[in-house]
Amino acid sequence: MKTRFLLVTALALVARHVTAQEIDPKCPPGSLDSQGNPDNTMVAQDACQKAIDLFKYVAPQLGMVLAGGSPTQGVSGALGPGHFSFGIRANGLSSSLPEVDKVVPNTRGAQQSTYTLDTTPIGFVTADLALGLYKGLSDAGFGALDLLVSAAYVPEYSSPSIEVSVPSGSFKFGWGAKMGVIRETSTAPGVSVSYLTRGLPRVDIVGTSGEDRLLLENVKVRSKSWRAIAGKSFLFFGLGAGYGRDTYDSNARITVTVAPRAATQGGTGGPTDLSQELTRNNFFGTVWIRSQVIRIVGEIGRVSGGDIVTYNLFSGAQAADPRTYVSVGVSFGR
Repeated sequence: MKTRFLLVTALALVARHVTAQEIDPKCPPGSLDSQGNPDNTMVAQDACQKAIDLFKYVAPQLGMVLAGGSPTQGVSGALGPGHFSFGIRANGLSSSLPEVDKVVPNTRGAQQSTYTLDTTPIGFVTADLALGLYKGLSDAGFGALDLLVSAAYVPEYSSPSIEVSVPSGSFKFGWGAKMGVIRETSTAPGVSVSYLTRGLPRVDIVGTSGEDRLLLENVKVRSKSWRAIAGKSFLFFGLGAGYGRDTYDSNARITVTVAPRAATQGGTGGPTDLSQELTRNNFFGTVWIRSQVIRIVGEIGRVSGGDIVTYNLFSGAQAADPRTYVSVGVSFGR
């Protein structure tokens, strides 16, 4: 597993120094034969443990750029019957990705390593639709209800070192609802609360580096987000701010095959089921420029909270450190 592109790209499609955990029991220790050579299980144990830790490190960053900030950019309150909003946005952050090529898996059992990090932009493009369903219980708009629909897209990809397939299709839809608290007027801001679940399509990944092989099956990333947001439009622009709680669910099944090295036989680890659930706080601010129907929106947010403990270490930003994201989108409606 000497190719950074292979492991980081694969794990990215699923993911202060902290006290290291014990070796994951999903990576059995193996044993030495009568000549003192490691068996197949011992050869693959370190690669298995490193794959689990890389998954834990990268997956939360993917959940973060999937969730973003406001569920309907440029619209703070509920829409009401007969109104809709449709938008396309790009969420991104300056991620920290482990430099996998600088750490070679040990072939005599798990060995704690420290990964250096590379700052690289990552992001997703998603589409969002809101449909007004109910006007609310009062003229102030309390109880107004909107249906929320989200869509994410992941293309298939193939190269000599990695193959990405989407057996269930490249699109994944999410659903939610927004409830109005205060309807926006000439003097009052729009205020609402919402819940929205987003996800990436199920992905299968096969990566090779020389004779080493990494198989990631049933890779799934899903975010579940609560939001409270307030905002106000003026003549040609608007301002808003919000707070929320995000839960990221990431799952995959991994098989690692390590080719024979000098004086060491090869080995295979897995298949091993990987999963991670992390809940974090999300604060964000938003500004938009608008015409009668078009809004150009920019957002910046900060995500923090949760604990992630790994056996291997990472220099610089840790897996659960606070991170800042940005979002740019265009939306229209009536």
